[in-house]
Order: sequence, then C-alpha cells, then structure tokens
Amino acid sequence: MEPLILTLKMDDLSQERFDRLREDHFPKERNFIPAHLTLFHKLPGDREGEIGENLRDHCREQEPFSLTATGLVFMGRGVGYRLESPRLTAVRRELADGWWPWLGAQDRKGFRPHVTVQNKVQPEEARALHRRLEGAFAPFEVGAEGLLLWRYLGGPWEPVGAYGFRG
Repeated sequence: MEPLILTLKMDDLSQERFDRLREDHFPKERNFIPAHLTLFHKLPGDREGEIGENLRDHCREQEPFSLTATGLVFMGRGVGYRLESPRLTAVRRELADGWWPWLGAQDRKGFRPHVTVQNKVQPEEARALHRRLEGAFAPFEVGAEGLLLWRYLGGPWEPVGAYGFRG
C-alpha cells in the first residue's frame, strides 16, 4: 500500500501566496502538488484508518494558531521559506510520540518546518532566487487551520483526509 504524507493546512491567503511562488519558480514538469509544509513524509498506508482516527481526536482539541515566516532556506538545488511556531513543534512532537514505531529515518530526524517554493534546479539558479527573495524578505504570519493527509502516488499526491483545528 502506498505511504501517507501529513501536511499542515494553511489559511487560504498563505496557501495562495506559496502556490503562486511555487508556480513562478518550480520546474513546470515537476509542479503537480500544491505548496505544503510537511509534518511527516512517510506514514504507513495500511494504517490509514488508525492515523485518521488519531488526527480527528488530536485536531478536535487543537485551536488554530499562527506561524511566523522567519527567513529563507537555501537547499542546494532549491529554496524554501522557514516557518516557526512553538505550537507547531508541539503538535508534531505529540503525533510523533504516538506513531514512533511507524516512523522512518527521515521522520525521526529533527523537524525543520518550511515550505519549498523551488526544487530540482541547478544550484546557480537556486542561489540566485535565494539572494533575490532574501533581499526583499520581511517576516510574515501564516495561519495554521488543520492537518491534511495525502497518499503518495510516486509523484502526484491524492487527498485522503482533512482535519480542521476546532479548539
């Protein structure tokens, strides 16, 4: 069964902003998923029901919150926006604690939240975009409204579930 991916549901304005940046800077042939902040890269697809139940329970108790875009991340062959929020870190840690036996190496490593707006380009192109975006950067807020569960299909993603923060 195909693995699952968990991302943050951002407010509409932030989602549109990052999608627009991604459309402008991501290679067209590789840009087939929306801009996203990944919490978990590879959850077991055969645990979809249990994961969905955990997410419903968790999100029911969670109020919407804000993150701050604090800068840009140079990724060698791409660029992203660094997002910070103690609450996001806590949400991710709480979920990771419950799913620890299922997590692969990538999801057990440190969590560095970001939204990638360019990837899979030549390093010179990524450096140039990083310099340009960094020169105009000012911190901004991003609303966190819930969590989105996706099925990885070898490139494209299929939506599996949306879990809104209710508080």
